Amino acid sequence: MLELLISTFVVLFVVLDPIGTAAIFVALTPYGDDAWRRRMALRAVALSTGILLAFFFVGTLLLDVVGITMPAFRIAGGILLGLIAIDMMFARQSGLRSTTVRERLEAGHKEDISVFPLAFPLIAGPGAMTTVLLMQGTQREPLLMVAMLGVLLLVLGMTLVSLLAARHIARVLGETGTNVVSRLLGLILVAMAVQFVIDGVKLSFGLD
Repeated sequence: MLELLISTFVVLFVVLDPIGTAAIFVALTPYGDDAWRRRMALRAVALSTGILLAFFFVGTLLLDVVGITMPAFRIAGGILLGLIAIDMMFARQSGLRSTTVRERLEAGHKEDISVFPLAFPLIAGPGAMTTVLLMQGTQREPLLMVAMLGVLLLVLGMTLVSLLAARHIARVLGETGTNVVSRLLGLILVAMAVQFVIDGVKLSFGLD
């Protein structure tokens, strides 16, 4: 159980990427005052929490409705997380876990960036939603489900702290430091993504 919770924490931490998100948050809020930034951070994390909790509690029901099996979703989720990991390792932005240039320009002219692009796609993006669905769809024990929910809330809390301290983090790490951390986390995520695919294939053929 402890090993599974640690693995879940690592995947969520890497996918939500509190440090990288904080760096982007600084870029999106160059002119706002501290009170406005704090309000945007709190609102964005609250919205992201609502989105991810919804996926956590009704995710498998959604898959059942559209006729997708969990092994198929594990394979698809592993591929998606692998693509995100490649982006992280090469320190590039493809839109899977960040905003595009046009989206950043649009956000720069908005007074409220908490929903877009902060809550989605920066925090509760496709990778985070996929990870939460994989968490919820592979475990049925009530105690373990509660523990995994606690891990999710812990990582979201860490994301909030990172956003509130975004300027300090950006000042200490700089762009180079942020990219180095992102590459290291990306390497870990590649291995976990491959494991998701392997597990999905094994389940599909009844080899587990």
